[in-house]
Amino acid sequence: MSAITEISVNLPKLLGLFKETVVPKLTNNKHKGQYGRIGVIGGSLEYTGAPYFAAISSIRVGADLAHVFCHSNASAIIKSYSPDLIVHPVLDCVDTVEKITPWLDRLHVIVIGPGLGREPGILKTASNLLKICMDVQKPVVIDADGLFLLNDNLDLICGQRNVILTPNVMEFRRLFGEDINEARKKMSLLGDGVVVLEKGANDKIHFPQINEVHTLPTGGSGRRCGGQGDLLSGSLATFFYWSLQSNQENPAFIAACASSYFVKRLNSAAFQKFGRSLLASDMVNEIPAIFQAEFENSDS
Repeated sequence: MSAITEISVNLPKLLGLFKETVVPKLTNNKHKGQYGRIGVIGGSLEYTGAPYFAAISSIRVGADLAHVFCHSNASAIIKSYSPDLIVHPVLDCVDTVEKITPWLDRLHVIVIGPGLGREPGILKTASNLLKICMDVQKPVVIDADGLFLLNDNLDLICGQRNVILTPNVMEFRRLFGEDINEARKKMSLLGDGVVVLEKGANDKIHFPQINEVHTLPTGGSGRRCGGQGDLLSGSLATFFYWSLQSNQENPAFIAACASSYFVKRLNSAAFQKFGRSLLASDMVNEIPAIFQAEFENSDS
């Protein structure tokens, strides 16, 4: 197998493109929903924060609506976090797929995994929903327990398009193995429509079809509180929709780079204020200022 080429992302150029051509201009001519309708499939009794962070970050960066499809035991808790989220207590229903499927037509990007849990019945339901998303070519971001679902079911996404995986280092190894050559071989089966954003000190975007790994700069801080990956998956979903809408040549790549940079900037800004006490909720509060400083044109 030929040697892999590591390429440092030209972040200033890419962020300039994102700001100028991807972020939609705010006008009075659009109606509610046109800037993005995001769905999050996840949320269990034990994990209510993850789907909240994914959903709230998606609308804080500029999507109009965020739906959370969760376990019935998690619904009231997630609703209590924010009245801005639309929460559906359906994941543990006997007819979950039938209840959620009509909503998929209305949503632009689906995030699968935050707080999903590993109950076999819920994972099977999530698998069936992922199959439907693939059948109708719905753009999908897969994170957390959604990645666990793929460990023995990678064929669900092989050959599909507009799929972004967001594993951390351990999740990456579980998905693709410890050996880098074996990992590349396994990733190559995904096809060129699946993008892998490996999270770490330097986030990496893998293109196994052309033997390239695009490396992003370091950033953020040493404070690694829970919830940051959920902020990434939620903001990524909105950025992905915008990149697709603006007909970018590599929409998943552009969205992944922008969200990686954005979340590290949120972490850095919050760390300046809270240091070791930083929480994911502190990062949520930094979204308006960081987005405006990094991505907002004066005429937006």
